[in-house]
Amino acid sequence: MTEADALPRLDGEVALVTGASRGIGAAAARALAARGAAVALTARSAGEIDGIARELRDAGGRAVAIAGDIGDVAWAGDLLRQATEALGTPAILVNNAGMVGPIGRLLDCDPADWARNVTVNLLGAHAVLRAALPGMIASGGGTVVNVSSGAAENAYEGWSAYCAGKAGLAMLTRSLHLEYGGQGIRAFGFRPGTVDTGMQGEIRASGINPVSKMPREAHAPPDHPARVIAWLCGPEAQDLVGQELSIRDPELRRRTGLPS
Repeated sequence: MTEADALPRLDGEVALVTGASRGIGAAAARALAARGAAVALTARSAGEIDGIARELRDAGGRAVAIAGDIGDVAWAGDLLRQATEALGTPAILVNNAGMVGPIGRLLDCDPADWARNVTVNLLGAHAVLRAALPGMIASGGGTVVNVSSGAAENAYEGWSAYCAGKAGLAMLTRSLHLEYGGQGIRAFGFRPGTVDTGMQGEIRASGINPVSKMPREAHAPPDHPARVIAWLCGPEAQDLVGQELSIRDPELRRRTGLPS
């Protein structure tokens, strides 16, 4: 068995995945459950996460669906309470919930829509992290994977809100590592590249910037980044803690068993 074949077992761990109704979030929930983790799924789409949680339970796992809006930052405490009551204290947090819109140049975007984007992509992630952190620390540590983007450092026309939010999330990852790495908190920023999700459909429809011109077949399937997320939750990734990682990195792809 090669290093890449030996993805970690996560038996006994509890994972919380935000934005888990579809795309990368749903695939990450499945990947974590396949490796033995109990999974709390959250998203606004109650029916979709209910179905995925039922699927995971039918396969012999432990899973719960908790519907809510990450953009409501005051709700984060209740989310953690429900997840903990159902499954136990989360030791894994995958901050995946996000949105790309509004897509448009600065003067063409409604300020309220712009603020909503940053609230979901950054403030919501911060709120869930802040709610989860005390339990992780009290239990001796945990893993946080903030789903980042190349837009965290490269500006794209029409994506000013998304770029700003993801840049802030990247700095949040660095701050988390600096402040709590010594208490067992393993922080990762992970850039999944372009993935065949509903968000890419929205981007294609906009016709703005080169990403919108990419054909659908050029995007990776969601199970590719999900595999990396699950791998980051195991000890094999310890040497990468505190970093912003890209799925395009050949060494990361080799270590996680993705095609080169």
